[in-house]
Amino acid sequence: MRKLTVSDYADRISLHRPYVPTPLQGLTNPALVLRVLQELTPVLKKSGITDVRELDSDEQRTLLDSAITVLPPGYLSDNGKSALDTLLSAECQSQSITDVSELAPFLKIGDTKVVLWRGDITTLKADAIVNAANSQLLGCFLPQHKCIDNAIHNRAGVQLREDCDVIIQLQGGEEPTGEAKITRGYNLPAKYVIHTVGPIVQGSVTKESKQLLAASYQHILDITQEVEDARSVAFCAISTGVFGYPIEQATPVAINTVANWLKANPGKLDTVVFNVFSQRDYDVYQSELEEFVCKN
Repeated sequence: MRKLTVSDYADRISLHRPYVPTPLQGLTNPALVLRVLQELTPVLKKSGITDVRELDSDEQRTLLDSAITVLPPGYLSDNGKSALDTLLSAECQSQSITDVSELAPFLKIGDTKVVLWRGDITTLKADAIVNAANSQLLGCFLPQHKCIDNAIHNRAGVQLREDCDVIIQLQGGEEPTGEAKITRGYNLPAKYVIHTVGPIVQGSVTKESKQLLAASYQHILDITQEVEDARSVAFCAISTGVFGYPIEQATPVAINTVANWLKANPGKLDTVVFNVFSQRDYDVYQSELEEFVCKN
């Protein structure tokens, strides 16, 4: 398997070119949903769905997410992608978007704001957000699975899976644990998505698990320096979901690795966000950050 640098795949996925979708004019969101579903008729028939018009608009939208989740890379036509892009862009604009540059810092390390924020990472306007990926790097293929991988791919659009497929094909194998790859964010508020595969923990946390988790954070931070316009990055709590890494043990690894990198690379980033979804995870991060401040 080939070990890739960003320069090895950047041109193949147009990484350094801002994404400008080609919107379809004059269609409502429900009409856009139907437009894409019509193209997915063969996929839907495999699930026993022959007439989507029997469903109401909310059911159709949920069905679209489920169908997109299982699509192989490159399935949608350019017209289908345009319809989906137009839909996702409209939905994004209707949401409450949080600009990370406007968030108050929990602390500062050098000139870099370190922020703790609870909410949906797909609504963050940051230069880069982090996706906790699996080793296939292609997103979650389980419809309606409540994981960050699914959420990010569904809100970004099918191009994200296509880019990841290009990377995997060039690499010649699955993504190793602790590495990182970067793609454009497409229909997300974020410019980029940084994908990493964190360690899977079964039972107790080992020394190797800690090293691999730290490596994920390290490589994510390193890869921000491979693109000129990445001055802010929002981390999810890598490996703490279905990968089984206890949040109480993962958090200090995350904080210390990020802090050490920022101290060694002053002025390289404006904002780092630790993003959590649950109140419990927020409380754990808050406690660990308070302890870090007291010790530093």
